[in-house]
Amino acid sequence: MKPDFQFLAAKAGIHFPGAMDYMPEGVSQNFALAMDAQPALVTTSNAGIPAYLANYIDPKVIDVIVAPMKAAVILGETKKGDWTTATATFPTVEMTGQVSTYGDFNTNGSVSANANFPQRESYHYQTITQWGEKELEMAGLARIDWASKLGIASALLLNKYQNKSYFFGVSGLKNYGLLNDPALPASIAPTATWSGADVDGQEVYEDVRRLFAKLQAQCNGTIDMETKMALAMSPTNSANLNKTNTYNVNAYDLIKKNFPNTRIETAPEYTTDSGELVQMIVEEIDGQETATCAFTEKMRAHAIVRDTSSFLQKKSQGTFGTVIFRPFAIASMLG
Repeated sequence: MKPDFQFLAAKAGIHFPGAMDYMPEGVSQNFALAMDAQPALVTTSNAGIPAYLANYIDPKVIDVIVAPMKAAVILGETKKGDWTTATATFPTVEMTGQVSTYGDFNTNGSVSANANFPQRESYHYQTITQWGEKELEMAGLARIDWASKLGIASALLLNKYQNKSYFFGVSGLKNYGLLNDPALPASIAPTATWSGADVDGQEVYEDVRRLFAKLQAQCNGTIDMETKMALAMSPTNSANLNKTNTYNVNAYDLIKKNFPNTRIETAPEYTTDSGELVQMIVEEIDGQETATCAFTEKMRAHAIVRDTSSFLQKKSQGTFGTVIFRPFAIASMLG
């Protein structure tokens, strides 16, 4: 009796009478096709994932620091004119006169005044900020606000130059700095280099006292130890104020005790090729400031120019350098 294939198909769910022809001839004996054998690789051998998939980008962007800008802190800062001002004139008047022996009918003796008009020339400078649409998008992939960073960079660049002009002026113009104005009195030399291993706090203080004595002589008795002054030096040199004397009192304490209204200021520019520079600056005499950092314009932001797929903006500033009204009220020590 033959099996009922329709019944078996309905019962088992299959009907495959040609199973004996399922594997082609020659394939059934090809053991290279065994499922438990390692086949030859078509792709490049690899044991990991792309490295960038395991990379973490911190959303907090770390800005690189720059040297501090301290000129305006030492002297203060004043606006003189505007961005159209090319020259600034600072009238100076000196009172003169002579006396004579009194007599009822004598007409001798006279008074007068002498006026000078020293001038300073301004220097205007600029920088350009540019950014593109694709540039902004690509920086955004790294979570960097590129446009704002460029804005900060332009402000920092202009202010760094402004600070430099306050210390050194601008070559080729009547534009001088706090450290190189030709009207400044000659510097004195320290008794010894403050950083020397054999120099103690007493010697450091003695040099400061000598500096004040020179300043007092230049001011012809118009200042005393209670006068408001600034003692400016480099950050490196200021560390020597911590040196002590034989009584374990450091130079800083001696300065604050004997010159109570003197403030200590530091700026990297006081480290020079000729040695460490120290300046003692009287803040004002009879209401007239000794010097000021002068500018015509600070951070003038010009119009943003739109191109096809980019932007451009000019920013500018102007400086007179440091205007020193009374050079005799500044004493310096170099060495």
